[in-house]
Amino acid sequence: MFKPLLQKLDGMRIILATSSKQRTKVLQDTGLKFEIVPSNFKEDLNPSEFSISDFVEQTALGKVRDVYEKLKLEIPKPDIIIGVDTVISFNGKVYGKPKGREDALDLVTKLTTINIPHMVYSGVVIFYRDNFFKFTEVTTVYMGRLSEQEIEAYINTGEPYGKAGGYAIQGLGSSFVERIDGDYNNVIGLPLYRLTQKLKEIMEV
Repeated sequence: MFKPLLQKLDGMRIILATSSKQRTKVLQDTGLKFEIVPSNFKEDLNPSEFSISDFVEQTALGKVRDVYEKLKLEIPKPDIIIGVDTVISFNGKVYGKPKGREDALDLVTKLTTINIPHMVYSGVVIFYRDNFFKFTEVTTVYMGRLSEQEIEAYINTGEPYGKAGGYAIQGLGSSFVERIDGDYNNVIGLPLYRLTQKLKEIMEV
């Protein structure tokens, strides 16, 4: 983020509603001052009842509302709360974080043995002055092929857990990402370019 926007945001109480170290680092690297408050929102919406964009936006909205309820009586109140939810769409199905080893193994196997790309969707919700601003960013990811032994070795590193799609593009997972179309940071879990543009629009910078 550049100086005019950072100056406009300076002194505001900004909350990132996450427990994700990856999202936190992406935002920290911009120089923005913010607090981390994880959400306890139950991520139990049924994706079959929504479009993918609506699904991630509604989940992000739930995270923001949960954190707002936690903090609304504090002084000072939060000025801005940012919530994000990320999933992937592959071969007609929606996947989030793997629930265990077998889930991770199945997901990484699909992504690296079936020769079709997957889409990463991140829904972002920004709470500011009693308004909710929403958008969804989509990135297409093309994976290289992995052998069964390579997939097992990757799962054994522990990296797939806690990551939408079961891989980390900023970690060892980068070694089998052939290319992407779209925002790299979106694959990490925080679409920084669109977030910056939306904050500029909201703050009238």
